[in-house]
Amino acid sequence: MTKQDSGASLRIVTIVAMMFLYAMISFITNLAAPVGKIWGASFEDPGQAERMGMLGNLFNFLAYLIMGIPAGNFLAKFGYKKTALTAIALGFVGIGVQWLSGAASSFAIYLTGALICGFCVCMLNTVTNPMLNLLGGGGNKGNQLNMIGGTLNSLSGTLTPMLVGAIIGESLVGKTIADVNIMLYIAMGVFALLFLIIFVTPLAEPAGAGQQVTYERSPWAFRHLTLGVIAIFFYVGVEVGVPATLISYLNPLVGFAAAGFVAGLYWLLMLVGRTIGSAIGAKVSSKVMVTCVSVVAIALMAAAMILGDSITVSLPTGWDFAVAEMPIAALLIILVGLCTSVMWGCIFNLATEGLGKYTAKASGIFMMMVVGGGIVPQIQSLIAASNILLSYIVPIIGVAFILFYALVGSKNVNKDIKVD
Repeated sequence: MTKQDSGASLRIVTIVAMMFLYAMISFITNLAAPVGKIWGASFEDPGQAERMGMLGNLFNFLAYLIMGIPAGNFLAKFGYKKTALTAIALGFVGIGVQWLSGAASSFAIYLTGALICGFCVCMLNTVTNPMLNLLGGGGNKGNQLNMIGGTLNSLSGTLTPMLVGAIIGESLVGKTIADVNIMLYIAMGVFALLFLIIFVTPLAEPAGAGQQVTYERSPWAFRHLTLGVIAIFFYVGVEVGVPATLISYLNPLVGFAAAGFVAGLYWLLMLVGRTIGSAIGAKVSSKVMVTCVSVVAIALMAAAMILGDSITVSLPTGWDFAVAEMPIAALLIILVGLCTSVMWGCIFNLATEGLGKYTAKASGIFMMMVVGGGIVPQIQSLIAASNILLSYIVPIIGVAFILFYALVGSKNVNKDIKVD
């Protein structure tokens, strides 16, 4: 085998490894909302149940605020492989702590486990996004690889709430986290396997990774990065809050199992959208993609708020392909998944374009603002406690900022800064 062939093989192995890590990110993230609903059901007051049910999700994303910059610094100092292995180990521990919370019937222990899992997915995101972008050579090609990774991410995200709903059944009454232990065992098993695979795989490290690098200024000096991390704050809040609140909307109407299945369709549409995005990512710019889907997402959520349950549609409720009549708002909300599907990779691509050696540190800053996935849904839940459909004004505001970023804020006005 020639040196060129060996390099190509290593690149493929590295890409595949990053894809699997991408899938685990959504598995852990999407486990937080439905499992949190189980804990929330133990509170009698509906408003309190809604807020407490989202606390696990909040802690999962709060970890990004704590770990974002340290993760970027860790990546810059130790490289991609050691960062990935550390993240996987944290994921195994976090899931184990969540399992322990069920055995101990302790909500506080569960929140601790959710926080540790958040540390895990924050570090995994810090690794996978810049790694795939760099392996693709940046630009549209780099965005395309992130889109492909996002497709696996969405597949995992689709199955998670559906499986939890199928395991729990129609009602949350009397259910505990022990009822979803099988999901926790699967997660720990996958993490253990991934740790072994990454440990023995000689991952390709981008030039300069793990080496001492001199930074003349802060990554915050780049305006398009600064606005990009704000955009990602809103994006993750929208991505998480839209389907999580949909479960609360449909639960009283069709039961938890059916509500979880329909929410899973949102992630299924994200899978479809990312598949399409992967196919066109090398030809259509990130700016054009984000602009188009942002406009459509705002229109869909506004229509859901206006139409509500004035019209009903038939939607599938489970793996047996049975259907039930549901408000048209549910259909419009799950269609938002097609729009949010391409936002993550595009925003990251726009925010880190042209950063050179600042990319690793920028990735950590970028991850820090993923805390929006906990804060924005929590704000939405405060409104949802009295009017669920009205609460969608929160993600509409978030997408409006993303639209502004695509049109105006993503332009790199700091090209004079040396990034070599």
